[in-house]
Amino acid sequence: MTAQLTAQDRGSTRRADRETARVLVSLKLRLLRNGLRRGGRGAAYVLGSLVGLLVAAGLAAGLVGLRGHAGAADAGLVLAGALALGWAAQPLYLFTSDESSDPTRLTMLPLRPSPLLRGMLLAALIGPGPVLSLLMLGGAAAAGADGVASVVVAVVAVPLATLALVVLSRAVAVGNARLLSSRRGRDFAVFGGLLFALLGQGANIAFQSVFGAHGHDGGIDLSPLAPVASVLRWIPPMSAVGAVHSVAEGSYAAAAVQLLAAAALLALLLRWWLTCLRRLMVIADSSTLAAAPAAGRGTRRGAALSRLLPPGRTGAAMQRQLRYAWREPRAKAAVSSGIGMTLVLCVLSVVQGWASAYVVLVGGLLLGLQTLNVFGLDGSAFWLVAVTLADRADARAELRGRALAVASYALPFTALLGVVAAAVGGDWAQLPEALGLTWALLGAGAGVGALLSVLAPYALPADGNPMRNAAPGQSGLVLANAMGSMLGTLVLTLPLGVLALALHLTHGPGWVLLPAGLLYGLGMAALGIRIAAGRLLGRLPEILATVVER
Repeated sequence: MTAQLTAQDRGSTRRADRETARVLVSLKLRLLRNGLRRGGRGAAYVLGSLVGLLVAAGLAAGLVGLRGHAGAADAGLVLAGALALGWAAQPLYLFTSDESSDPTRLTMLPLRPSPLLRGMLLAALIGPGPVLSLLMLGGAAAAGADGVASVVVAVVAVPLATLALVVLSRAVAVGNARLLSSRRGRDFAVFGGLLFALLGQGANIAFQSVFGAHGHDGGIDLSPLAPVASVLRWIPPMSAVGAVHSVAEGSYAAAAVQLLAAAALLALLLRWWLTCLRRLMVIADSSTLAAAPAAGRGTRRGAALSRLLPPGRTGAAMQRQLRYAWREPRAKAAVSSGIGMTLVLCVLSVVQGWASAYVVLVGGLLLGLQTLNVFGLDGSAFWLVAVTLADRADARAELRGRALAVASYALPFTALLGVVAAAVGGDWAQLPEALGLTWALLGAGAGVGALLSVLAPYALPADGNPMRNAAPGQSGLVLANAMGSMLGTLVLTLPLGVLALALHLTHGPGWVLLPAGLLYGLGMAALGIRIAAGRLLGRLPEILATVVER
């Protein structure tokens, strides 16, 4: 009787395990189907998938076309390395996982980790990502394949490498699930994404310089890739692609070692993934245990900050906006992106030999965009702001405080960057002109941003994802706001640009632009805030209905 019950229990467990995997796969398919039904988002998904398919097919075809060319196999290995880096970084910096692969949504359910892992793995293999990777890895393997034996190995190596990439991405996501769901984790993702952008631009510069130096007679010289490929071919999962190339060269023992290395990595990643799942399912999150002492320290820091700010409503609004820029992931992402893009352009100007203090103008334009949609970050909390706006003076103080918050970090940043750029470029005469025009752009942007915040507000998504800056259906409004703000800022700053041109043509004193730009920017900001404050009270119901996402 006991043995019979035990057999029945085992059978029930196996059926429950199969059902878990089936449910997770059906969940992924349902998510895809429902996403395709959502109008604009479905069209964007299909269009993005088609573009990705064209790019992947183009890369694969290009690698196949390089067969027989010296360095073709090296190019395939470098592409495989780039894919591995992208899959590993995807969950950390792009927040692109879905509900079917998020284990934190399933921790309260009575599920065993092993069948849960199998279901999540099958669900992860559904979608355009694995298909595109399989296509590109196939091209990378074909670039160095030669003979029937290498084709046979490629049939095993390419799916093995693709599976390892998918498991790598999911293991990283599960291993850092609690980190990514916390505010510090999102901050890490924001700054990590900026670091990846800087590294990508540096790689682009290095690529252009190396191939520009080695290119000859208009041909393609892939020899600079050889040192990198010689290392990548032994690092799993790229070693699976390297195994195909080793077989083509007749090195069967090396190919066997490379395939075993890729398979061993896959096994280790699956083991790590399973261990992280078990930890998530049975160990409570203790990230808030020290909340009370931290809250006390935050209160003391807030009191110290408030003493440095203007009194009254202006200081309160300024402090609130600065807290958003420091603590709110979407605000931090916007500020960091503006600063990061300016720094990237400055580094590019130095590397390519056209360093100039005028590069700082980009910082004034981009940081001026931080005054756009200032009420959107409030969300439902904007009710508390709205009920305290009694007259135009309150409205002006509210908008003035938010604009001053942006100026409190934009002015020092642009001043310091301008000094560094002038020192590197060796032309200090450009500094007062560049800073004057930059601060004029910043002030004009603040005025335009305040006006658009009142006339064309939009809601921000409630999930706090720093990579999403618009609620569903409002992407067009966000783009129109950004483009309109930049165009309006440039048009309003045009008179000062004409003055700068006139001073250059007449060899007049360029230093005049520094005070002129500062006063002009202050005037544009004050004018925009005054006009926006006059419209704010009358548009409070519309703003409330818009920024509070339903």
